[in-house]
Amino acid sequence: MRRSILILALGFVIQIHLGLAQAQPAKKVYRIGVLSPRLGIEARDEAFRNGLRELGYIEGQNILLEWRFAQDKPQRLPVLAAELMNLNLDVIVSYSTPAIRAAQQATKTIPIVMANVGDPIAAGFVASLARPGGNITGLSNLSPALGTKRLELLKEVFPKLSRVAVFWNPDAHVPALKELENAAPSLPVELRPAEVRVINDIDGAFEAASKARADGLITLPNTLLVEQRAKIASLALKKRLPGIFPNREIADAGGLMAYGPDINENYRRAAVYVDKILKGTKPADLPVEQPTKFEMVINLKTAKQIGPTIPPNVLVRADRVIR
Repeated sequence: MRRSILILALGFVIQIHLGLAQAQPAKKVYRIGVLSPRLGIEARDEAFRNGLRELGYIEGQNILLEWRFAQDKPQRLPVLAAELMNLNLDVIVSYSTPAIRAAQQATKTIPIVMANVGDPIAAGFVASLARPGGNITGLSNLSPALGTKRLELLKEVFPKLSRVAVFWNPDAHVPALKELENAAPSLPVELRPAEVRVINDIDGAFEAASKARADGLITLPNTLLVEQRAKIASLALKKRLPGIFPNREIADAGGLMAYGPDINENYRRAAVYVDKILKGTKPADLPVEQPTKFEMVINLKTAKQIGPTIPPNVLVRADRVIR
């Protein structure tokens, strides 16, 4: 009798536990799409992952990351964006203007976080920085506003500078190039723009700079050039073409100078936007964030090989000097 009662009691307890287990809602696993025009740059991808981890998101447990890279074939971006639309995503994170545009054209409802863009207003991604107004928000690298500063720094180091090659992408840099064109006459320098959309354009751009007798180089923010930083630095050194770049990675690889925001921080901060959106905030209510920290890097090793002496008043302003 007692045994029967014990068995019944045990069965009752098991049923209660089963009922409670069934009553518990399944833990939400969020699906995040990442769209980029080319293979990821490890430091930036890891910065985004670190940002997610800091907020408690663990891949395979409460988030799934769906990576899509166009592998230097920008024409594939719309196809990849459409592919992401079939994955029931909660958020899309896009790297660079072409990728953001492809995502924008693919959806008006799924939230899109910009990890890296120059002028999101001019590109037509948001109505304003304070009030984005649609399904897109994120971070700007303020690239158009920094172009004049880079040109001024290059002229300060090389007062006799007269012709500056500008590597740009017409799909992303029209406002930035116009800003340089407005600034050039007052320095004064002449600009020699050369289009760089894909890897195969790089050699041609340097040849165009040589034919134009350019004596300086400035590149507009371009993930491709960061990925190909060793090649960019090597060709600039070979042609003895002093350049200033928006990304410190290019100076680390042998470029003469770099000045710009900490882009890796943008990618880490993109995770904050993802977190807020997953918790219910609408993209339209999240102001676009602008960088507050800027850094100047000077590569003295390259300066010695190219020939210029960096003026002390410029050198003292550098945040980091590579000797």
